[in-house]
Amino acid sequence: MPRQHIENLQSEFSPAVTVVELTDPTTVGEDIEILRQDLVQLETKPLRARQIYVRLDDSLVLFQSTNVRLRVRTSLHNVLLVFVVFGRTSLHNVLLVFVVFGPQAEGTLNGLPIGPNLFLTAESGSHAELVVKAGYESVTVMLSPDVLVRHLADRQREDTFRVPHGIEVLHTDESNARRLFDWGKRLANTAAHHPELFNDRKKTLVAVQTELLEMLLAAIDTTSVPRHTRSYQTRQARTRVVRLAEDYALAHTEDRLCVTDLCVATGVSERTLQYAFQEVMGMSPLAYLTRLRLHRVRKALRMGTYGSTTVSTEALRWGFWHFGDFSRAYKDCFGELPSESLRRKPAETNIRRR
Repeated sequence: MPRQHIENLQSEFSPAVTVVELTDPTTVGEDIEILRQDLVQLETKPLRARQIYVRLDDSLVLFQSTNVRLRVRTSLHNVLLVFVVFGRTSLHNVLLVFVVFGPQAEGTLNGLPIGPNLFLTAESGSHAELVVKAGYESVTVMLSPDVLVRHLADRQREDTFRVPHGIEVLHTDESNARRLFDWGKRLANTAAHHPELFNDRKKTLVAVQTELLEMLLAAIDTTSVPRHTRSYQTRQARTRVVRLAEDYALAHTEDRLCVTDLCVATGVSERTLQYAFQEVMGMSPLAYLTRLRLHRVRKALRMGTYGSTTVSTEALRWGFWHFGDFSRAYKDCFGELPSESLRRKPAETNIRRR
């Protein structure tokens, strides 16, 4: 990576605390691009989602919450390694991710259920699709393997650590997972209200990170691989159907959506297609994929320039041929007409660097 790029990243993320308030799903990732995220709001009500990033000595804690049901496609940048470990080279040239979920968290990750008794491990570059319900909260810990290995070496048990491959969802002792979640949420809220406690406080950051590693290891030590029952396998199969249909819709943007094409693209019957979308997304295939395309139009209008970007062009580009129906659907989804989105000046940034 060019040195200038590394220096820009370190400068951009130099504050210890960053708070992002999300009120528009199409703005995710515009303020701080650590996670590649693509959001689709599955409920028609005002969105109030939050992300709090707290950088410690050479790790990162991220708290996330949402008040509405969301579909989130996400992956972690490998480049984040530079930000987290300040340019040091990881032993495995990869970033580790550990996630614990709040007590009210419900949803699925790649078709598998998530909840407070589960523990997610992943390596950077992994791709995940989450569908989460209102009230979802999670705490994510990001660090390089050598940080954890050094801590384990102090305990003379470095040989017990195994780097995850891809994404793994494990069972863990709920009390240890809850302890780590409560600690992470409390840390995030404290950092958001008192960022001065974390900026340029090396000793504080080191001490907090040590406490984090202790609780992280306690949760890891009680993990086990869950048994994938027939219902789990069915849910995963239906998630794959939804993903194939979504990929088809995004690859054929100017085509009108029809159930027959989706059945051909996914290789399943209409009934299976309907069951899959109803279970995973809570709505019919056409209803969800129309909402997905509306999100794409909104993003294009927000990023466009009034006078050169037109509502009709973007609507046609995403397969909306009947402009009256399109405008009504857009307003039902976002609470304003597409022409209002285009005319409105770009909203002030959602980010607060501390």
